[in-house]
Amino acid sequence: MAIATVTAEGFGATDRLLSDVVARLQAQDLRIVGALRHVAEDGTASHCDSDLWLLPDGPAARITQQLGPGSHACRMDASAMEDAACLASSRLSEQGADLVVLNKFGLSEAEGRGFRTMIAEAVVQGVPVLIGVSQTHRAAFERFADGLSVDLQSDAETVFDWCRAAIHQTKASPEASAMEIAK
Repeated sequence: MAIATVTAEGFGATDRLLSDVVARLQAQDLRIVGALRHVAEDGTASHCDSDLWLLPDGPAARITQQLGPGSHACRMDASAMEDAACLASSRLSEQGADLVVLNKFGLSEAEGRGFRTMIAEAVVQGVPVLIGVSQTHRAAFERFADGLSVDLQSDAETVFDWCRAAIHQTKASPEASAMEIAK
């Protein structure tokens, strides 16, 4: 089993990093499932409007709700988030994957919802998982992963190389541990 996390500094940096790595992996005909936060063509991600691109081929799922013109906050749409997680999980179950990539382990996952079941399912299937993790939810992720994850440097080559090695190792030996792959 292999789980790796990445945290890039700056708004939208982890989203851009993961999107770049996934594009490279998909160009090599690898089967990637999961969800990435939509990154606009100008390379930015909206702060209040959150859309997840469900891998491998969409659709985009709006996971936030507008609270009206007087509101200065945006809010997670829990139902839309669960629908997106359910669709992504069903793709893993029905189609299999070489790698699961998730934009982040966020509040929903920290509270036991969101993509948490998908992560567990991937682990059971022996599919490597790459997850963006912010410092805000790092402690919750660490409790969830229970020492079975590795932290990667936030550069595209390191992340890409880990993904390729994890996929290769998993195909060679489904029982491979995260620590063996990180070496």
